[in-house]
Amino acid sequence: MKQNRLFLLIALLLAGGLWAYGTFFALPRLPHRRPADATSPGNRRVEKTDAEWRKLLTWSQYRVMRNRGTEWPNSSPLTHEHQAGTYVCAGCRNPLFASQTKFESGTGWPSFYKPLVPNAIYTEPDGNRTEVRCSVCDAHLGHVFEDGPEPTGLRYCMNGVAMLFRSATAR
Repeated sequence: MKQNRLFLLIALLLAGGLWAYGTFFALPRLPHRRPADATSPGNRRVEKTDAEWRKLLTWSQYRVMRNRGTEWPNSSPLTHEHQAGTYVCAGCRNPLFASQTKFESGTGWPSFYKPLVPNAIYTEPDGNRTEVRCSVCDAHLGHVFEDGPEPTGLRYCMNGVAMLFRSATAR
């Protein structure tokens, strides 16, 4: 019994150490370079310094949106939001997705089958996945997969912390 407790303690310490290393001491990623052909609705752009983004966003938002992080599954209230409205970028308020295109994917993240307008977002390769970014402020929003419902067959798997919900009745 003592050996099991010792093993569990060592495993927890090791896991915590690896998490801390990856969170606080990992090498910084290369700066993001926006594709030359990326456009946004009305050619609107929001550009800020890293210090300005840190002041504007919460720690969780900054980690996800500026450092390409991922929130824990089922950690966002937007995952189970079912009201009519629009999901907008938390950094620049760019309208991203209509509630009519949201569906329950069972993944633990808000999922949509198409953006509000084609150039609300842009995509780029991210290893064996496809990253989704806001076309106005270049924020990392999540990833898109080809296992979604009709009519597009796409699943835009978004980080809820990267979006805000605007209810249609609150306008």
